[in-house]
Amino acid sequence: MKAIRIHTFGGPEALVYEDVPEPQLKPNEVLVRNHAVGVNPIDWKTSGGGGAAAFIGELPFIPGWEFCGSIIACGADVSDFQSGDHVYGFVRFPKAASCYAEQVAVPAEQIARLPSGCNLTEAAGLALAGLTAWQALFDHGRLQAKQRVLILAAAGGVGHLAVQLAKWKGATVIGSASAANHPFVSSLGCDQVIDYKKQKVGEVIQDIDLIIDGVGGQTGIEALSCLKSSGMMITLPSVTKDEVIAAGAAQGLKVLPLRVEPNAAQLCSMAKLNAQQQLQLKIAATYPLEKAADAFNDIASGHTQGKVILTL
Repeated sequence: MKAIRIHTFGGPEALVYEDVPEPQLKPNEVLVRNHAVGVNPIDWKTSGGGGAAAFIGELPFIPGWEFCGSIIACGADVSDFQSGDHVYGFVRFPKAASCYAEQVAVPAEQIARLPSGCNLTEAAGLALAGLTAWQALFDHGRLQAKQRVLILAAAGGVGHLAVQLAKWKGATVIGSASAANHPFVSSLGCDQVIDYKKQKVGEVIQDIDLIIDGVGGQTGIEALSCLKSSGMMITLPSVTKDEVIAAGAAQGLKVLPLRVEPNAAQLCSMAKLNAQQQLQLKIAATYPLEKAADAFNDIASGHTQGKVILTL
């Protein structure tokens, strides 16, 4: 089968489209023929030697942790799925999952069946960003109806899903985005949108119960002034999490980091919302698998609206 592999850590030029052995199916796994796979910052960071590189083992390495496709075989002890099922998932993280390939063997306990009404290409990019948003808002942030939530980078992959999930929960949602992205973010349900290039959120927004910080660094630190004393920030960028947490502690404010985890039950919930058109993934761009390097260049810009997808 064809796949994208790296043999040495490096930039997009290190990605090689080549023939690789088909995956061997183990008990409690299913074999999936991929329809599409999501591209995420963790993919290009890991391929460059950062990100999750410490967890992936020896090279060569097939990037990718999220996918959507159809089951072509089930391993021993798998009873909840059958051949032909359309499924999606975020699997094995932070260990290698090898999703940038025509076929992938995945743990059955970490995937979800897609109900009718789900778009397969959308679903390929929903799992990682959706689970990040879900776990930040609900597992760690404990968001409740009528609370006020501020989402930094509201037009991004995680941010645009967090806006929709927070509105679904019944929260008041404020987002930060460039002026060009205001119509998009407003269409998702944001009650107020701040142009981060012209205003500092801390100067115009107060009494926030929860901040989802998708930017980190100085931007995340400055946003702390928006929080209630009882509020909380979930900071997502791992590179700057320590400095943002320290800044929060100095002000007596609670800041928590997040490393997203596979969760089949949450995938099922999001798939139902997607089928009901209550949670929609914005696709920024699609590329064929062999053009993964172009997709890396796209997402590394940091200014994509929604998610970048590789199609097979």
